[in-house]
Amino acid sequence: MKKVLKLTLAVVCVMFSTSLFAQKIGRINSQDVVVNMTEFKEAQTQIEALAKDLQAQAETIQVEMNNKLQEYQKGAETMTDAVRQLKEKELNDLNTRLQEFNQVAQQELQKKEQELMEPIIKKANEAISEVAKAGGYTVIMESGSMVYFDEANVKDISPEVKAKLGIK
Repeated sequence: MKKVLKLTLAVVCVMFSTSLFAQKIGRINSQDVVVNMTEFKEAQTQIEALAKDLQAQAETIQVEMNNKLQEYQKGAETMTDAVRQLKEKELNDLNTRLQEFNQVAQQELQKKEQELMEPIIKKANEAISEVAKAGGYTVIMESGSMVYFDEANVKDISPEVKAKLGIK
């Protein structure tokens, strides 16, 4: 009886360990996939246009501040204390306005980038999931974060995902 129990246990252990090694594992460079998507390129164009517009607005404020500073420096010696204080306050206010604008512009740019990238990343992840399910993969790992992998046992599914997304 003990021999049968030991034999059964040994067979179960062998079957269990064999099933663990029979899992199909794949890898992907998802960043490469996303960067090559048409939607990503369109999003980058929109983000660059917004950044350029915000930069132009910041430069307008900077030019205004530089002009007021030059005006202040030219007439500083002949100004009364009250006028000097008023001009200095005006310069400080412009400087504060510029700093606040830059901060708000940075936040707006980040928000727009997140808004545009979220559906692109979702679409890429859905394609990865579909390819993984269709290929019978149990695990897909990011290529860039793996220290070592045996290329014979871990297939790169990037070409399949790119084909599914229409990327050449």
